[in-house]
Amino acid sequence: MALEIGIVLGEDIGLEVVPEAVKVMKAAAAKVGLEVSWHEVPIGREAHKLHGHTMPEQSVKALEPLDGWVLGPIGHGSYPRNDPTWIFPPLRKRFDLFASIKPVKSYPNVKSIHKDVDIVFLREVTEGMQSSDTVVAGSAEFRPNDEITIASRVITRTGSARVAREAFEIARTRTRKLVTSVHKEPVFRLACGMFAEECRKVAKAYPDVELEEALVDGFAMKLVMDPHRFDVVVTTNQFGDILTDEGAGLVGGLGLAPGLCVGHEKAMAQATHGSAPDIAGRNIANPYAMIMSGRMLFEWLGRKRNEPKALEAARRIERAVEQVIADGKDLTPDLGGKGGTREMGDAIVAAL
Repeated sequence: MALEIGIVLGEDIGLEVVPEAVKVMKAAAAKVGLEVSWHEVPIGREAHKLHGHTMPEQSVKALEPLDGWVLGPIGHGSYPRNDPTWIFPPLRKRFDLFASIKPVKSYPNVKSIHKDVDIVFLREVTEGMQSSDTVVAGSAEFRPNDEITIASRVITRTGSARVAREAFEIARTRTRKLVTSVHKEPVFRLACGMFAEECRKVAKAYPDVELEEALVDGFAMKLVMDPHRFDVVVTTNQFGDILTDEGAGLVGGLGLAPGLCVGHEKAMAQATHGSAPDIAGRNIANPYAMIMSGRMLFEWLGRKRNEPKALEAARRIERAVEQVIADGKDLTPDLGGKGGTREMGDAIVAAL
């Protein structure tokens, strides 16, 4: 049965990097005989132009039957304020995509603070401090008077357990088989305490994977000084929001930061970086993060759907990307090359 995958271009550089990711994914799928049915779905400005809303119900219904989709960056910072038809599309909440998986990997010939870094971060993304993730109506932040602002943090056993389980499943596929649970339990004894408790419970079902715990402040320091000690890292929403950007900074920046948001049945390839309107349309945007996010989508669907061809397609994309980076010739300027967005995508397809 063919995989059903959506193409959501996004905005600004999304119009450039998503086509390169899809081009690479299609080439890899063809090489291994993986059947994929592709569906273009408008979100953001294009959706507003067509349907009067940045996340219209037509698009939501188009995404519902799909196995996953490739989502380009959304330039919502420039959206009109106080107009409810212009929102940052809440796709994670709508489809209960509870874990953001963000690998951090260095390459020998790409400038970075550390070499030989290979960490996978998992961040819970449906609760925590982020107000948009914790409420259906109203706001998790409010200001009773001009001197006081109050914000709430939501931690649940279900949310903590399922992101921990995803972390252990990924650790089981890796060589070191180590999960680091990051929290601040001595201070936030109930909130971080619940997260830590659930990680410990889940660990009992994975005797082949080691669990260690770290306090978030000390972990942030150790990540800078000695990132090689970590393998798979799982944490809560706001801590993960900060630590994953720190991790990207270790290996060369957000251009090298792919990501995948996953639920129980669906996944969304979503690079960490933004829409970068300042470089849009110039064919210089680095497509690495979007291409590797697509690779992660194939890998996750291969594991979840027991589809070996999807796993092989993911492996081939990774090898092709590594080959192009090692060659150095067709890389975008931020990676020290003289190629453009399209040229780098073409080179990866050729390497396949």
